[in-house]
Amino acid sequence: MPKNSHINYIELKAYNLEQTKQFYSEAFGWAFTDYGATYIAFSDSGLEGGFEKTDHKIVNGALVVLYHENLDAIKSRIISSNGTISKDIFSFPGGRRFHFLDPSGNKLAVWSDL
Repeated sequence: MPKNSHINYIELKAYNLEQTKQFYSEAFGWAFTDYGATYIAFSDSGLEGGFEKTDHKIVNGALVVLYHENLDAIKSRIISSNGTISKDIFSFPGGRRFHFLDPSGNKLAVWSDL
């Protein structure tokens, strides 16, 4: 049951929905539901959301941060799934993280407290 004022859904843009589904399925094991030719919803990610097809330049207004206990392993999976590391692993108070770009240019991060 969703709670008031809690993040409930994330919506991102994508140039190629099939490529986006393939990337997130391979790298993170997410599941997808197609809603026509211009929208896909994702689940099994910890928070539900979707990707809307766009032909416009994608400008990321928020940094979505994912968690993974093994940064080296997930970094390798991201690279092998055609993602690009935009900021390598670095330490911060509370853990370590890195930033990456998905095939459509969306910037995300992965962190770990280990």
